[in-house]
Amino acid sequence: MIVQDVINHLEELAPLAYAEDFDNVGLLVGNKNEKITGVLITLDTLEAVIDEAIKENCNLIVSFHPIIFKGLKKLTGKNYVERVVMKAIKHDIAIYSMHTALDNALQGVNDIICNQLELTNKHILIPQSETIKKLTTYVPKDEAEKLRTAIFNVGAGSIGNYNDCSFNVEGYGTFNGNESSNPTKGEKGKTHTEIETKITITYAKHLESKVIKTLFDSHSYEEVAYEITTIENKNQSIGMGMIGELKEPMDESSFLNYLKTKMNTACIRHSSFLNKPIKRIAVLGGSGSFAIESAKASGADVFITSDLKYHDFFTAENRILLADIGHYESEQFTKNFLVVYLTKKITNFAVVLSKITTNPVKYF
Repeated sequence: MIVQDVINHLEELAPLAYAEDFDNVGLLVGNKNEKITGVLITLDTLEAVIDEAIKENCNLIVSFHPIIFKGLKKLTGKNYVERVVMKAIKHDIAIYSMHTALDNALQGVNDIICNQLELTNKHILIPQSETIKKLTTYVPKDEAEKLRTAIFNVGAGSIGNYNDCSFNVEGYGTFNGNESSNPTKGEKGKTHTEIETKITITYAKHLESKVIKTLFDSHSYEEVAYEITTIENKNQSIGMGMIGELKEPMDESSFLNYLKTKMNTACIRHSSFLNKPIKRIAVLGGSGSFAIESAKASGADVFITSDLKYHDFFTAENRILLADIGHYESEQFTKNFLVVYLTKKITNFAVVLSKITTNPVKYF
């Protein structure tokens, strides 16, 4: 098994196409074709984590946070980022980061928090839009079924519980920027409407390269005419944050004590109590101040996140209880989840949970 095989399993869970634009995810250090000796799972890749990987004979580190976030112009060892990258390269250790790809995954960071709190009736807080693509192409009638099957086999035609692949007999008109198409294959004496089928199929955007490759591999024309459009619908299975409900309502003090216990946090910073029961809960692991308005609009009684600034607490406006549990604390169970996930997928080498606590924040 090579590094790419592990990456394939990780991207089944959290395709990189759904990471935020500002992020730096994927294989950050190393060769994707390197043979695997072991995988170490961590939240952050620090020098101590590299040492741990060496000790555990793991040549792939799967890290939630990216060690390289901004561009590196030099590798001189002047800071911890450069030292980590240099040591990883020296010891042939690959580093892969998931970050906001896993934040946006349905079974990702926020689902983990909801499960830790035993919430029910879960759904995405801020669904992503423009995650569904539509391919339109033309194919000879006698090849339509072959192309249809090939594209289905790479995952197209299925969005959540929705399946779609439509076929219509239709001639060429204005298509893909051309006034007409001139296929190299045809039947003398017959019009386009008699020999061709129009295929329209939807697919998740992370499948685009596979869909296009399959289209070209399966099509008999030398020049394949096709058009891709983006569907603007919000995707209820991909996005930031999550909403869920407690089985039974709690008063605010009881809930915060419950939250401290379940999320293993020593301190919770919160806005003013509203003196009403807590039932509906919004969560967003990591820095989540941008989602306060969405949490309020969702009707949540409390919004659990981290890294709230002084003025963020004013935005509660006596409509919601804001609870800042700490950045590390909100994401700490992610690495345990990934160990379980990969262990089920891979059985022929070790998947190791890092024992290094990488939280840089201490409480006195």
